Parts: sequence; structure tokens; C-alpha cells
Amino acid sequence: METNSYTQETEIQQYILVLKRRWRLIASIIIASIGLSGLALFMQKPEYQADGILLFKSDRTSSLTKVGEKIGDLEALMREGNPLETQAVIVNSHPMLQEVITALDLKNEQGKLIDPELLKINVKPIVGTDVLKVSYASNDPELAAAVVNQLMKSYVENNIQTNRAQVSAAGEFIKEQLPNSRRELERAAEALRQFKIQNRVIQLAEESTAAIDIISKLDQEMNQIKAALADVSAQEAQIASQLNVSENQAVTVASLSQIPGVQEVLTELQKIQTKLANARAIYTEQHPTITDLKNQQATLNSLLQQRTQQYSGIPLVSPGKLQIGKIREEMVGNYVQLKAERQGLEKKFRTLSNIRANYQQQLAVMPSLEKQQQGLERKLESAKNGYENLVSRLQEIQVAEKQTIGNARIVQPAQIPKKSVISKTKILLATGSIFAGVLLSIAAAFFVDLIDRSLKTVKETETFFGYTLLGLIPKYKPNNFVNAVQDVDVEDGVYPQVITTTSPRTLVHEAYQMLQANLKFISHRKVRKIVVTSSVSAEGKSDVSANLAAVIAQSGKRVLLVDADMRKPTQHHLWSLINSVGLSHLLVGQGVFSQAVHKVTEYLSVLTAGVIPPNPLALIDSEGMTSLVDIFAENYDYVIFDTPPLVGIADAAVLGKMADGILLVTRPGVLDSPSAAAAKSLIERSEANVLGIIANAVNAKQEPSSYFYYSSPRDRKSAADLERVARMS
Repeated sequence: METNSYTQETEIQQYILVLKRRWRLIASIIIASIGLSGLALFMQKPEYQADGILLFKSDRTSSLTKVGEKIGDLEALMREGNPLETQAVIVNSHPMLQEVITALDLKNEQGKLIDPELLKINVKPIVGTDVLKVSYASNDPELAAAVVNQLMKSYVENNIQTNRAQVSAAGEFIKEQLPNSRRELERAAEALRQFKIQNRVIQLAEESTAAIDIISKLDQEMNQIKAALADVSAQEAQIASQLNVSENQAVTVASLSQIPGVQEVLTELQKIQTKLANARAIYTEQHPTITDLKNQQATLNSLLQQRTQQYSGIPLVSPGKLQIGKIREEMVGNYVQLKAERQGLEKKFRTLSNIRANYQQQLAVMPSLEKQQQGLERKLESAKNGYENLVSRLQEIQVAEKQTIGNARIVQPAQIPKKSVISKTKILLATGSIFAGVLLSIAAAFFVDLIDRSLKTVKETETFFGYTLLGLIPKYKPNNFVNAVQDVDVEDGVYPQVITTTSPRTLVHEAYQMLQANLKFISHRKVRKIVVTSSVSAEGKSDVSANLAAVIAQSGKRVLLVDADMRKPTQHHLWSLINSVGLSHLLVGQGVFSQAVHKVTEYLSVLTAGVIPPNPLALIDSEGMTSLVDIFAENYDYVIFDTPPLVGIADAAVLGKMADGILLVTRPGVLDSPSAAAAKSLIERSEANVLGIIANAVNAKQEPSSYFYYSSPRDRKSAADLERVARMS
């Protein structure tokens, strides 16, 4: 993930560097596009825009039925979406536009009515209001106002006609629905009436409450009867146990005792029984008196049985049971009375139970009846409301049919505009041209950068050659430093053309010191004879040679700077020397070294190129040059040779074989890949030792990484001074 992030960041940096390198091209294309768009806008005819305003409002008097939507009432539309947007679409529809075209007789160059698509009218709602703004722009201000006013007029008239047509249609619809609604109301009322008759109900809620109260009272009364019945039953059981007769016998005896014929027989029987008892006390059983009394007793018993059976239907009632005393008679009477009372209570309890069961049954079915009744009442209410609603809507429609006002009116007619406006087309054209110019400029920048075969950055140069990068010399203008010190007395060892002597504490000076340090670390053996060259001209090899020699000399080393470029020598210009005697003279034996060499500082000496020979390579590739190189090495700690470029010239490659190595100066943006390939091929064929690459005139802002940083306040101040002097041009 970190590798991908780093790769993406590197790609972005490369894109940014391309834009920085080609900023002039980008700026020129953008300026050209702006100019062309401005010219196009200037050549267009002025446009005049007319504006009108339509107001929309609710019109309740022209509302239709609730079964549909209201005509002219925007509130029905406001439930979903914005009604003004819908009206804006209607205003700007083809039928409306066609009416405007026909009314104003708008024709094209061929004399035919224009197409509605060509009539670009802007209709938009104003936020927070109930109005629409209608706008039209044209080269003719009067036509612009006429189009807007005609469109608003046509819409208002169409709105009124539409409302009237819809009102009439709604009225006819309601008239058709009224008979059906009335019949539905009558059916619902009849159904409710039949329900009440069949179920004998008037108000179910009141009847249900009354039934509950009755059942409660019946329960209380039945409980009282139960208590009384229990008391009577207890008394009856007690008397029956005292009488020692069954219930039926007690009643029978009591009944027979009250019959006169039975009572007479019982009275006579009691008298005979009394006489018989007295006679037995006097006579024996065989006595005629006793026998006669027995016979009488038997006759009376037989008569009593006959009469008892005759009156009660119960045969063989014991005469002893019929012969009861006053107390017993009263007890029997009470017993019979209690029995009658008990039977009466039981009958009353059964009657009340039946009544309660009937009320309970009615109460159980009342919820179902109530539900049915509520359903019928709802149907009746719904039918009644529907019928009343239709009647009400019909009355409203009859009023609305006589109205001529719609839900839209013109509140601001369009006035003839007096000032031209900048149309959206112009704004879009200007914006689009600028945007297109930016895109085109960026595309052109990348295209030019793509076809440009120069090595644009230090990274590309280092990757192409494959040699060690020994130094980075920042970009500067020597003339600026000359101007900075031209009004100052030049001291010994200060040469305006050599930056390391004029600004010893600048970033450039620090860069050459770093180059000097790197030269010490590139090999185990000491590097003393160094050939400085470049692939092509204008890469600054001579400046690098001079400044490198000056920096090494400032460290107390004896340095000889040899201008071995006998094709286009420059060192005598940099050091302000006279090139009367130089290297070419020494090689042909026409001069003495002590007379040719110039000691510019205590530790730095310069040997100029001398007169340009007809064949410089022959002089370089000679025994004399080899001998001179050895002599130079014996007398100086360092010997630096400024040689011609490599492309097309073999001087540097030949001299590189005699020295300890070659320093290849490159300048991003100047050297192209074919030249670099030719230079690299020549070096490899010569088998010279390449010490490394020096990147000269590097613009840190156009590099993918920050090669220049400052580790101390002094470094930062020096760099600031360098940039300040560079800006003085």
C-alpha cells in the first residue's frame, strides 16, 4: 500500500512539473481563447430582455365537486410537488407558444411561421411566492415585450376557458349522480327501519342498560325468595316430624276432619268408644252390652271408611288418625298452610327465573344487534352525507358557471426594455471558451512535453546516463552578479564572471563545495587530473570548470585550470585574461609554460587555449599533450581541463584517457536524448573513466524532489541573497 501511494504521489508530482515547465504555453493558449471569446461576444448583436409576472391564487368560488379536484384551487395540487412548476410547464407548452406565434405573426426568413421550438421563453417560479416570472430576450426590444405580454394573455384566457369547461362537465356529472345518491339514501333508511321492527328495538344502548338493571333486581328478589323458601321448608319439616304423618296424609286428615259427615261419624264413634270403655270396666267381653257396643263401633268404622273414601279417594284411613285434638288440628292446619306457602314461593321463584332467563337471552344478542344497527346507521349517514355533498357542490357549480375569473392574472405586464442584457448564451460561450482554453492548454502542454525529446529533469538525465550524480548546481545568471559587484572595487581573487569568487556564501558556492567533497569519495585513489566536458554546447561546462577550480583553490590546493577547448575557448573571458599565449602554443613548441600560465590567485593558475589551431584534435592526441599532462600533475595538486562538447568532437574523450577521469556536465532542458546517446556511446568507446555527472543550472521548482535544502541559518541567508540578486535582472 505504501509503494502504491508513493507511486501515485510521484505521478502527480510529474504532472505538476510538466505544467510548471510549460506555463508560458498554457498562459498563451488561455489568453488566446479569452481573446477569441471576447471578440466573438463583441461581434454578437445586443439582446433585450422583457419580463412579466403572473400571479396564481386559490379561487374557492369556482371549486368543483369533492369527488374530483377543485378547478382553479392550487391547494389541491400543493399536496404533492410544486404547483407553480406545473403551471410553468403549461405556460411554456407548445400550444401556448403556437398561439403567441399566430397572434404576433412571427415568421422566419422563408415567410413561414416559426417553429415553437425556436421560441425560447424562460418561465420560472419565484421562490417563496405564488408568482411566475416570464422572460424573453430578443434583438428587438418591442418584440420581446410583445411576446411576453401575448403569452401571459393567452394563458389567462385559456385558463378561464378551461375552468368553465371543467365546471360544466362537473355539473353534468353531479346531475347524473344525484338520483342514484337519493335512491341509496332511501334504501339505507328503509333497511334501518326494517331492522328495528324485526328485532323490536328502538334504542339498543338504553334497552341494554335497562335489561341489566332488571336482571339485577330479579337476582335480588330471587335471593329473598330463596331465603323465605328455606325458612318455610324448615318449619314444615319440623311440624311433619311432630305429626308423624306424611305430607299427603296430613293434608288428607286435615281435609277429612273438616267434612261435616265425617265429623258426625267421628263424634258418634268417639261416644260408642267411650261407652265401650266404660262397659268393659263393668262387664266382660261376652256381655251383650259390650257386644252391642262393638257392633255399633264396627258399623261406625265402616261408615267412616265409606265417607272417607267418598270424600278423599283414599281408602282405609285409620279412625285414630281422623280423631285429632285441637292442638293437633292446629298443627295440621299450620302444616298445610306452610306447604301451601312453600309451593307458592317455589312457583314465584320459577316464574322469576324464567323472566331473568329471557332478559339474559336478550342481553346476549344485543352486541350483535348493536353492531348490525351501527353498520346500517353508518350506511345511512354515508348516503346522507354523499347526497348532501352532491347537492352542495351542484349549488357551487351553478354559481361558478356564471363566473369569468380564473386562478391566474397578470400583475406586471412586460415593458419595452431600454438596456441590453448579457444573455446566458454569451455567459456560457465565455465560460466555455475559457474552460476549453484551459483544457486545450493543458493538453497542448502535455503534448509538447511528450514530443520534446530533451532530458527535462536531473532524474531523467541520471537515469539515462547511468552515472553517479556528483553535483547539483542551481540556476543563476552570471550577469546579475556582475551588475551586483560592478560598482565595487575588485579585490585580488575576486572575478565577477566566477560566482564562487563573488559570492562565497551563496547556495551556488555551497553546491560547488559539495561537488568537491563528492570527488574525494568516488574512488580509493586520489583524483587529480579531471576532464570537464558536456554532451552539447550551452550546458555550462566552462562555468563549471572555472567555479570548480576556484572552489578547490579556496581550500588551499594548488590548481591549474587548462582551457583545452581550442575550438571555442572561453576561460580567458571568465577570468579577464589575454589569450596571446596558451595551450596551443605549448603543444607546437612556440611558448614557455611559465610565460603562458596566468596566476589569478595564490593557489589558482589558468592556462588559456591560445591561438585556435586548424586541427585541435591532432594537438590533443599527441605525445606533447601527454607530456604536458604529466608536467602539470607534477607541479599542481589538481589539474582541471575545460574541453569541447562530446557530440561530433573527440577531444574530450581522447584527453579523458590521459586524465584520471571525466566529469560530464548536463543541463536539464538543453540536452536531448539523441545527443545524450551519442555522447554516452563516444565515452564508452573511448573507455575513459567517467567520474560522474554534474547537473548544471538546475531549477529546483521543476524537479520532482527538493534537491536544495538548508541546514543552517547561514545557508538559508545565502540562498536568499542568491535569489535576491537573481531577481535584479
